[in-house]
Amino acid sequence: MTEAAYRLPGSGQSGVCTAGPADFLVLLKPRVMSLVVFTGFAGLLAAPGSLHPVLAVVAVLCIAIGSGAAGAINMWYDRDIDAIMTRTAGRPIPQGRIAPGDALGFGVVLSVGSVMVMGLAVNYVAAGLLALAILFYVFIYTIWLKRRTPQNIVIGGAAGAFPPMIGWAAVTGDVGLGALTLFAVIFFWTPPHFWALALFRNGDYEKAGVPMLPVVAGPVETKKQIILYTVLLIPLALTPVWVGVAGWYYGVPAFVLSVAFLGFALAVWKDDSDRAAKRMFGFSILYLFAVFTFLIVDTAVLDAFKVTS
Repeated sequence: MTEAAYRLPGSGQSGVCTAGPADFLVLLKPRVMSLVVFTGFAGLLAAPGSLHPVLAVVAVLCIAIGSGAAGAINMWYDRDIDAIMTRTAGRPIPQGRIAPGDALGFGVVLSVGSVMVMGLAVNYVAAGLLALAILFYVFIYTIWLKRRTPQNIVIGGAAGAFPPMIGWAAVTGDVGLGALTLFAVIFFWTPPHFWALALFRNGDYEKAGVPMLPVVAGPVETKKQIILYTVLLIPLALTPVWVGVAGWYYGVPAFVLSVAFLGFALAVWKDDSDRAAKRMFGFSILYLFAVFTFLIVDTAVLDAFKVTS
């Protein structure tokens, strides 16, 4: 699978390219995977009950592989527009380092394998949610929504909100209210996160024909929507406290971070350049890592309190 013969992009001729392990790693979208793994791990820790450490590692690994597999299939399907966009033109398929068929096969095998292992080793509810997340990302977001509607990120963003629910279900075997609150935090975080990126990558999306909100509705409407979603995120970030999943070791930092996120959104509204949008996009990644870090810390504190009391 390291050597692939196929038609090189734009060459009109068939060629032979050698793909190394690093190229297949890129297919898995490791930066996206890191967020997915981290939020899935946080959901696993926050869930009531316990899971054997070995099974916990297996569950997190399955979430990581399933996420990467969906990313590989996404790159296979989007190879035409990836070749057009500056941000994605260096990916292995547009560059001719990996054949499209190899990327698709790689993604499908990993998808099936991760779901099967999750079901056999952990439980079928977690496996079902993992399968649903992969299918949602591939068929609902990538194939159906991305090229058809500016609401692609709003609806399609649900795929990225599944990991904490999967981690939760790995422990409990079900999806409780607490898991849904963690899903909601990521679901409402996703649009302002991606729209900030779309504001300063607007030309890329327009060139590729992807109807992101700034392309279809313009920057002013996009900035309004960014503010709306960040405002809604402030109370939603506190719902894990209200339903008893977390305490105020999580709640206070989550509130402060959410208000800061709104501050970045307001800065985007006032700034006609790309500078504020770039800053908000960078902070949005830090925001999600930080919020779920404090959820993990809060869970550890609560568990320690239970042991000593």
